[in-house]
Amino acid sequence: MTLRLYMLLAGLILWGTLAAVHPVNAGADDEMEAHYGTFTLPGFQCTIGDNTAADPHMRGYNGIFSLLPSEDGQNVFVPLFSGLNLEHYFDALPVTEPGSVFFEPRRAAMQFTRIDEHTAELYQPVTPVFGVESRTRFTATAPHYIDMHFSCTPHRSDLAGGLLGIFWASYMNAPEDKSIYFLGDGSSLESPRWIQFCTQEHNRDSTVCSENDRVNIAFQGTEKTLFTAISPLRYAVPFFYGRIREQVLIYIFQPGPLIRFAHSPSGAGATEKGDDTNPAWDFQMIIPDCEPGTSYTLDMRLVCKKWQGRDNVLEEVRRFLSGTDK
Repeated sequence: MTLRLYMLLAGLILWGTLAAVHPVNAGADDEMEAHYGTFTLPGFQCTIGDNTAADPHMRGYNGIFSLLPSEDGQNVFVPLFSGLNLEHYFDALPVTEPGSVFFEPRRAAMQFTRIDEHTAELYQPVTPVFGVESRTRFTATAPHYIDMHFSCTPHRSDLAGGLLGIFWASYMNAPEDKSIYFLGDGSSLESPRWIQFCTQEHNRDSTVCSENDRVNIAFQGTEKTLFTAISPLRYAVPFFYGRIREQVLIYIFQPGPLIRFAHSPSGAGATEKGDDTNPAWDFQMIIPDCEPGTSYTLDMRLVCKKWQGRDNVLEEVRRFLSGTDK
């Protein structure tokens, strides 16, 4: 057996242990509070948690279990799943390589801590296959912000291609418009040129890189995934938005890390009516020349508010990127 195969077996044993410790219909309220918490602000209510189930939320999905805007009280994320879900680690190896665990962050042990009335933290010890230790801190702030600070420390020196990819998924709850929107290459907040991005099918031209992204990952194998299927489009400013019912969700990223956007028209499964599919609005952090023992960070903001037009979107982006809301 290869080293990675041994790691895979260890990961599967760990996953089985988690299933036993955190059954789908878990017990008392105090036990559940150890795994997730609800935060209520004037503009919204959100529930944040680890990989534990919380009816109807399924086991294996972390991050924001639900996000309920005050205006309509409907979850913007598919209730079974979540938003800002830490989904994949990857390097240049094929996802079918023995030992690779496609959904390792969802399967490995994760600990929830409620820091205060506005803040939660998810800690994941070193994962068995990719060897990544991470902390994700969510801070909910009135009237309509959730800030995420992610830090991770890789502990392996043999990642294929010398890189580590980290992928987050948001499973959107039946938006009539499945698209995400961003500023095309060569444009700016002062001179925007909008791109509407809705992929034709899952794993087809799914990932959009920055206009300054020069990292060409030589992925091995031929199987397509969202992060290996690169779109010819490029974005200029690190944000995108999507509309759901009367709300807009804006994903804004502080400059520094190498961020890529990703989209699937069907990755969140069938709609409740079964007459359409739910999209996934995703993003990735790429760490080229990954050094074991080094800490890497990402800071981003999720804005959930009533749609007030594109000028308002740009104003939210300016506010966060400039730090004028501090």
